[in-house]
Amino acid sequence: MVSKDIVKRVRQIEIHTKRLLSGSLVGQSSSAVKGSGFEFDQIREYQQGDDVRFIDWKSSARMDKLMIRQYIEERNRSIVLLVDVSGSSFFGSGSKLKYEVIAELAAVIALAGEYAKDHVGLLLFSDQVELFIPPNCGQRHIHHLLEQLFSYKPKHVKTSITVALEHVAKLHIKNAIVFLISDFISSSFKRALNVVAKKHDVIAVRCLDKNELAMPAVGFLTVVDDETGDEAVIDVRSATSAVNHYCHERLYEQNRNFSLSGVDLLDIKSTQPYIHDMVKFFKKRMLY
Repeated sequence: MVSKDIVKRVRQIEIHTKRLLSGSLVGQSSSAVKGSGFEFDQIREYQQGDDVRFIDWKSSARMDKLMIRQYIEERNRSIVLLVDVSGSSFFGSGSKLKYEVIAELAAVIALAGEYAKDHVGLLLFSDQVELFIPPNCGQRHIHHLLEQLFSYKPKHVKTSITVALEHVAKLHIKNAIVFLISDFISSSFKRALNVVAKKHDVIAVRCLDKNELAMPAVGFLTVVDDETGDEAVIDVRSATSAVNHYCHERLYEQNRNFSLSGVDLLDIKSTQPYIHDMVKFFKKRMLY
């Protein structure tokens, strides 16, 4: 039985999201969420204004004139939401935990998928696949996904992004959009990311607390790892502490791996409003 609070929250997100969809995340003729999903239609003669990337050079040489491959956009695609429910996501120094923001981000994307009549699936992961709901469409299906996002209780606390990516790699889904929504506080997942990125359009949504980007200079702190329970005393007497250097290096390496894999990255701070950043990101995707 879903609580009244969850039903109210889902409804608020649904109302808020629908106000943003038109011309923002999803348009009437093309979708920023969809990436580059096109189906071949025909080869025809090049016309002024056509995208030169679609020129078919073999046909052009054979016909002795420029020929272009024409495509039609696939309007019904599969969207798979990979959502991190590990222990580190249940941290927050502001009014919301990271997971609350992660769940809201996933909900907005799911509702955008429903608006575009796409099939949407959900995979919740820790260091194991906690829950998988195969892609489907319809309002009842989407509401079921949203209920799971806001009510599911994780069975494990550790993180393995590789496990989630390997599960997606085995799915019999063609050319899906995979949203990987996490704080990415995990061991290396580079190889698994490369495999999935070759099959699908992968978008990484990294949600971090402001203190995970840069710890304030407050002296010595005793901290506890949410996933292992280990305690440690860290030195943050200055903004250039070893802890902050490590955080910056980790982000740099992740950004590099995303770029090499052809994965777009959307950075979200859990302590700040995120809708403007989402709209800006997807509008930018519509330009290429």
